[in-house]
Amino acid sequence: MGLIGGTLGYRLLKSISTDGETGYCDGSAYRGRSKLEVLLGPEIWSEIRGKTVIDFGCGFGTEAIELAQRGAAKVIGLELRENLIREARRRAQLAGVSDCCVFGREAKEKADIILSLDSFEHFDNPSGALRIMRSNLKDDGIAIIEFGPPWYHPLGGHLFSVFPWAHLLFTERCLIRWRSDFKTDRARRFSEIEGGLNQMTIRRFKKLVAESDFEFAKFEAAPIKRVKMLATPLTREFLTATVRSRLVVKGRGRGSGVGG
Repeated sequence: MGLIGGTLGYRLLKSISTDGETGYCDGSAYRGRSKLEVLLGPEIWSEIRGKTVIDFGCGFGTEAIELAQRGAAKVIGLELRENLIREARRRAQLAGVSDCCVFGREAKEKADIILSLDSFEHFDNPSGALRIMRSNLKDDGIAIIEFGPPWYHPLGGHLFSVFPWAHLLFTERCLIRWRSDFKTDRARRFSEIEGGLNQMTIRRFKKLVAESDFEFAKFEAAPIKRVKMLATPLTREFLTATVRSRLVVKGRGRGSGVGG
């Protein structure tokens, strides 16, 4: 994918952004607010109270710590990057919740609820992530997966979205060349950058769930607010801001009372 590449594309990108700083997808939208509450609504607090919760792809542990502070019986933050695990443990200690909020690369017990916020578009092996989620979830548990922006969103390229849909207009090779001017990890693909980008679309996500041991109890493709009037089934891939879903083990979705 991508039409513009080579030296021309590289020079265009350099003229737009010399240091890769776009201000997009940097978390500033949640500054001073609870990301969990903004994305999932205030009812999330009563839902997790007294439960064992896994924060799948917990990053620095911000949401995991808040879950512990808001009444979860135990929170397990799962993360692959050791530097983030160490920082999350430090933050939990400072917050005084390290007795009920732990971090690591794998869970040793099953959870009532698995949360995955703004992570699914970063997983190197998303189908494998769903398998791990299933193995870590009680049979009557629920997995709440939210991610965005999806790949065809105007800013779906995250760092690479120097302007709307730039990640679709420029070739991957050209974008990586531009990025290598200010990053030193020698990544050659979107999937190899820190955090990774797996180019997750809505269609692909629904297909992955259909092929997994989960089924949808609820699915929502929330449109970009400013263009909500233009959101239709035909434009959904391009105008969806975030995907919100609730997954249950197959066979539980109908008549389970979880919601439709």
